[in-house]
Amino acid sequence: MKKFILPILFLLLAFNANSQGMPDLLDVNEKPGIVISAEDMDFGDETVDAFGNEIKPQIINHNSAQGKKSQQLKINTRKSLTDNLKENAPEDAESGKEATNWVQGMGKNIKGLITSGKNKSSNDSLSNMLDQSKGLKRKSNAAVFDIAGVMLTMNYKQSEDALLKRGYKKISQKLDIPNFIKWRNEETCRNRGVVGYERLNNCIIQLSRTGNYEFISQTEFNKFDTKETVKVFYTSNFTGNKVYKIIYRTEAANISGSSAKSKYLRKIKVLDFWKKINQKYGYPDDEQEVLWGLGGDSPYMKASTGILLLENNMLLKLDQARMSREDARFINTDVYNF
Repeated sequence: MKKFILPILFLLLAFNANSQGMPDLLDVNEKPGIVISAEDMDFGDETVDAFGNEIKPQIINHNSAQGKKSQQLKINTRKSLTDNLKENAPEDAESGKEATNWVQGMGKNIKGLITSGKNKSSNDSLSNMLDQSKGLKRKSNAAVFDIAGVMLTMNYKQSEDALLKRGYKKISQKLDIPNFIKWRNEETCRNRGVVGYERLNNCIIQLSRTGNYEFISQTEFNKFDTKETVKVFYTSNFTGNKVYKIIYRTEAANISGSSAKSKYLRKIKVLDFWKKINQKYGYPDDEQEVLWGLGGDSPYMKASTGILLLENNMLLKLDQARMSREDARFINTDVYNF
């Protein structure tokens, strides 16, 4: 019985002491002298910080980006996933609008710089750029020019048909054979026992025609009523016998004589000649040389009073390069047997 009575008496004494209002002490880390009361642990609502400044409560703006992210997504089951994402991402749409407005604003600013005269240096540079874009300082592409209907890179049949339609008559035609083909055929004919200049020449031509090496190198057409002449030059068959140069001449602008009548007619013809050139080809790219073209090895056209020259040097160089390649192929053949 004594074992049960002592604990009961101890509990009764502790309950009695607490009911009399004794302070509740908390022992920290079981070290005597370090105690914390319950009142010290009650902080309450703090309105002043450690420096005595008033603490202002934070106001959350639900219209901000964080507020929008925290809002619940609105999903419509009748719409597709893409439509739902667009409806729940208003910041993307706003950024798209801002980008569009920015591009439009840039366009307005550029137009304003061009039309306004506040900054003259920038205005002048922009005006020059606009002039170049309009083609006021462009280079002409002579590859699309024609003289009496004949254009560069045409074949013989096309150039002849074009001149005949303009009323020209063919007065001469020149056939030619590349020199390295001619010399090799001459050696072949001599080895066959052909002698004599005419027989040897006929043998060379016959062998060249058999190998399709003979080509039309030059033709001349004339229009007698207007005193106009057109000469057309062609490449060899190695490049398809194409037009690479055209020369036009007219005697109408070169009236001789020192009388008042001759001077008047010559002046009228010269003015009419340059007027027609300006109407057909436009203003020349080089005023001093009276030249149209992109420069370099590209096609070009030159003009003087009563004369026009349209030429493509690159096509002629290509023809010569292919001839050289064919000549090298002949050299590699076996001509020795020892």
